[in-house]
Amino acid sequence: MVEALERFAPLPLQESWDNSGLQIGLTEADVSGVLLCLDVTEQIIDEAVRRGCNMVVSHHPLLFRGLKQVSDLTDVQRTVRSAIRHDVCVVSMHTCLDNAHGGVNTRIAERLAMPLKEGEQPQIAEMGSDTKPGQWVMLTLRQPMAARDFVMHVKRQLEAESAMCNELLRRPVTRVAICGGAGDFLLDEAVAHGADAFVTGEMHYHQYFGYEQKLQICVVGHYESEHFTTTLLQDIISRECPEVTTCIAETNTNPILYL
Repeated sequence: MVEALERFAPLPLQESWDNSGLQIGLTEADVSGVLLCLDVTEQIIDEAVRRGCNMVVSHHPLLFRGLKQVSDLTDVQRTVRSAIRHDVCVVSMHTCLDNAHGGVNTRIAERLAMPLKEGEQPQIAEMGSDTKPGQWVMLTLRQPMAARDFVMHVKRQLEAESAMCNELLRRPVTRVAICGGAGDFLLDEAVAHGADAFVTGEMHYHQYFGYEQKLQICVVGHYESEHFTTTLLQDIISRECPEVTTCIAETNTNPILYL
């Protein structure tokens, strides 16, 4: 099963700073069920055990930075101990899945393309490179939208409670650049490719300056931009390993509250 995931999103596609792939456990073990999630926490391991899953597949790596000890001092350490204690294997598919053909950003674009007429395919162009084909995508909307309507549409389709935007664009939005997670490094590239809007998960404050009436920035939150990655993981496993039972985590791991 892990091989199926890595065929879709080969590990060499990940960024140099990343730690995708096996995090904990032995991949040779028989899989009783796979719990799919964005982040791995103690609560996720508890849910996996409760639902009879001995494997967790996440988007964000549990082990992002090296551990100097495994005790109970941090949430990561406690999660590692819990996974080992319950014999739960943890695999993470992070930037390799971001950068893959048909990966995370394509899944976001498919959400934003809705609703479509029956049989109609979304107009999505991958704008990455030969080595990172899915690093970002350009979606052409079926109908142009006023900027405010577009922002409300993004919130609705991504189930976001809020959106951080720059000055509302005074022209219709048709071409939408999309990069899940933290994508502000692509702002100028999006403008150069004729995007009307840019959707991402998080941005630095000063990056909002200078794009007035050039680009409608729409930032919905890191979790909100990527939590549908679980459906992508489920589709890959169901297609390649139909005998494996998968379930999407019910635990909300978003650490940010909107009050």
